[in-house]
Amino acid sequence: MFIATVVVSILLAAFVCMSGIFKITRKPQIVESMTAAGVPESWLNPLAAVLLAGGAGLVVGLWWAPLGVAAAVGLVLYFIAACGFHIKDKDWKNLPVPLVVLLLAAAALTLRLLSM
Repeated sequence: MFIATVVVSILLAAFVCMSGIFKITRKPQIVESMTAAGVPESWLNPLAAVLLAGGAGLVVGLWWAPLGVAAAVGLVLYFIAACGFHIKDKDWKNLPVPLVVLLLAAAALTLRLLSM
């Protein structure tokens, strides 16, 4: 069970850290997606900070389980909100990515809890 936790946590951490970096650097595709979902550009840096903290928390949480659980919970909530923004603005084109990452975050949370 712990090996699955490590694999899923590392994959999710890599994805959310990349996403955070893309937000900080204002990658055009990310800015376009966020704008389509109704997210103001002024939110990009704070959202990037949440993603980077979540990614770091997942990795450190492999050694200290409570931090891994907290990071996974935070990422589940983040991606629920992301999906909500896309649904609210009927941005169906950009909904699949946050939905898949939400499922990955839920898997990371479940695995982290089961491997404690």
